[in-house]
Amino acid sequence: MIVRKTPEQVDMMAAAGEILVRCLQMLAAKARPGVTTEELDQAAEKLIRSRGAEPAFKGYRGFPASICASPNSMVVHGIPGAYECKRGDVLSVDVGVIKDGWVADAAMTLPIGPIDPEARKLLDVTKAALFAGVEQMQPGNRLGDVSAAIQRTAEIEGFSIIRTLVGHGIGREMHEEPQVPNFGTAGKGPLLEEGTVLAIEPMVNVGGPQVQMGDDGWAVYSQDGSLAAHFEFTVAVTADGPRILTPWHEE
Repeated sequence: MIVRKTPEQVDMMAAAGEILVRCLQMLAAKARPGVTTEELDQAAEKLIRSRGAEPAFKGYRGFPASICASPNSMVVHGIPGAYECKRGDVLSVDVGVIKDGWVADAAMTLPIGPIDPEARKLLDVTKAALFAGVEQMQPGNRLGDVSAAIQRTAEIEGFSIIRTLVGHGIGREMHEEPQVPNFGTAGKGPLLEEGTVLAIEPMVNVGGPQVQMGDDGWAVYSQDGSLAAHFEFTVAVTADGPRILTPWHEE
């Protein structure tokens, strides 16, 4: 069952989202060659807690860190550690924040110094796919409209949508109904009604769509070793259309 949120509850989620945006801004500024993903994680947790919030990922299903930090062919769920960012890397950072019992979730893929043209195109297209999905978060649309827009935007540029990883509903819990695939058929699926809040998160590979689990049981990699990107917003359906609750693009 999809749990719709009141306008006041959406505002509460937006307050968590505001802290999350500050965290992503800080991570984008700190993610430079020589910095370890553990250092990024520590800085993120400090910032989140300093604002009276909690890192949603820490301890979630046993996850040991406050952020996910996933370089290059690692798609998602990277555990921060000793990995040092290198010039030319792309690093996906995913952050969750709980504030007053409400959760926000967002991600972006950061270039570490100058990156090659293919990597730049991957980031640009994945971000464009996210915005294409957001545009479909209109009252009366269907979930398939969101999924189809994401898929079309990525695949027309020759990239692959990962099909085994999906977005999700979000609210008091990190993962609520419905699942939000990044592929699908327009006009199909659950109705998008005012108060529906989704974490929309295209995950895209340069190569094929297949992925594989890493040895730690958390990290997910592109199976062919190709670069991957991940961008995510928490978005609410309102009477006026989509409201992005984690607007890292506006800063």
